[in-house]
Amino acid sequence: MRAAPMQQAPAQASVPQAPAQAAARDEYRLGVGDVIRITVYDQPDLLTEVEISEGGSVSMPLVGEVKVGGMTRVGAARSLEASLKSGGFLKEPNVIVRVLEYRSQNVSVLGEVGKPGKYPVTRPTSLTEVIAVAGGITAKGSETVTVVQTASDGTVERHEVYVGNQMNSGSAARNLLIRAGDTVFVPVLPVFYVYGEVRQPGSYPLAAGMTVMQALSVGGGLTPRGSERGIRIERRDAGKVVSRAVRGTDKLRPNDVLRVPESWF
Repeated sequence: MRAAPMQQAPAQASVPQAPAQAAARDEYRLGVGDVIRITVYDQPDLLTEVEISEGGSVSMPLVGEVKVGGMTRVGAARSLEASLKSGGFLKEPNVIVRVLEYRSQNVSVLGEVGKPGKYPVTRPTSLTEVIAVAGGITAKGSETVTVVQTASDGTVERHEVYVGNQMNSGSAARNLLIRAGDTVFVPVLPVFYVYGEVRQPGSYPLAAGMTVMQALSVGGGLTPRGSERGIRIERRDAGKVVSRAVRGTDKLRPNDVLRVPESWF
């Protein structure tokens, strides 16, 4: 597989965060639709499994509705403890919150993957991990994928990322991190066509930067009657198909058609 740098928005100066701060920022936040289990130490009757409502709250015995939406698991537990304590139900409650189903925070993986759809993300996840969960890139899929993200200021950022070497190496350090609300789109692999006096005419995947000579090699090379002189390329430009002569070093574009003539000698 191939590798190409990711296009990123210009870097902005920022204050480096300590690991604990970064971990707190990236910890999963509870949201509408998530199903959680609430356990109160030494109080089995208060064990509750509940879905977070549209208003971001859960209903718990004794205390009723408690707001937990947007909180971490630990934050939600502290809020529930405070409700139990302030209501006079328990002096020193010890609450544990566990997420049973992650439904509120999803990433969409679309296009040429094995299982397109929405997938829950419980933490910032590498792009290759997200693609792998969605069944990987199909044989028709491109290794250059599009990632659409919404920045903290509300602006939409679009990244074109080549994942070839990242998928092979398993190195998450070089991956773009995917968060809830992001969309990953894997387009159809671009192709080119070669016809005429080549050994294996047909359509083939178009590699980045592929030249005419490389394309002819992929097509099995010229037949004994084929000639490198007079090779033409047909390319759609502004809605019209334009045919012109090409050199071996010229680069191809998606859907180009190469036509190799027969030698006159």
